[in-house]
Amino acid sequence: MQALWMVLAAFFFASMAVGIKIASSSFGLAELVFYRGLVSVIFMALVLRARGTALITPVPWMHAWRTAIGVFSLATWFYAIAHLPLATAMTLNYMSGVWVAAFVVGGAMLYGQSSRQGPLMATVLAGFAGVVMMLRPTLDQNQLFAGLLGLLSGMGAAMAYLQVTALGKAGEPEGRTVFYFSLGTTLAGLLAVSWNGFTPWHSVSWQAAAWLIPIGILATLGQWSMTRAYSRGATLLVANLQYAGIVFSALYSLLLFDDQIPLIGWAGMGLIVASGVAATILRTRVLPDTPAEEH
Repeated sequence: MQALWMVLAAFFFASMAVGIKIASSSFGLAELVFYRGLVSVIFMALVLRARGTALITPVPWMHAWRTAIGVFSLATWFYAIAHLPLATAMTLNYMSGVWVAAFVVGGAMLYGQSSRQGPLMATVLAGFAGVVMMLRPTLDQNQLFAGLLGLLSGMGAAMAYLQVTALGKAGEPEGRTVFYFSLGTTLAGLLAVSWNGFTPWHSVSWQAAAWLIPIGILATLGQWSMTRAYSRGATLLVANLQYAGIVFSALYSLLLFDDQIPLIGWAGMGLIVASGVAATILRTRVLPDTPAEEH
């Protein structure tokens, strides 16, 4: 059942990405961040109230740091979704597994234990080789910039993953962690929107507007499903099934947006997935408890 919840989470996140890509035709990046957070914070507030979970937290600064990282990852990912083929943006965000492995290797090097991390280092190098294949030098500058931001979104997701681990060890309920992240996302989006204002509704297409609420709901359902998948302890199968999101996004990319991804791009995508799976397997020797990563 854990595996089914993870596949469902991957489907929700990929579907949310479809909404972001469509809505980005009428709404700015800050607005999308704001609306995604607003819907999610209302949804989670209702859930926490129904469960009787208190909103007061003993570790507010941990939530603040997790939110800062998460908003950075979310904003860069949304930008990549708006400017790259959906499958490419999704794959770059799922580089988070490779980034975690890179952090582990970096830590080992600081403590003079890099000789033990040879296989893990190989997965990191393979992952970044896959990125180079996807972001070929022939890409124009706009796409290259979006690709670099997509890569940074994966790094941000990896850092958020480490902070979620720390919050879990501090005894914070998953629901409260999601709530405060959603609240921080809403406030950050609102602050950014205050510079340029909201898009006038008369200039918004109905297709874009129709996705604003589903984006937040799909993001929350994805987080919820992923939490359920990990509720009985992480397994390698569950951890690696997160890459089903790339499969779903590739199907959406081809069927809905008619994106043209050359063969070298698909090969790079496959290399990133393979290195991510290998890194997940190898890093369990160092980080046995793998929590859910959030979007």
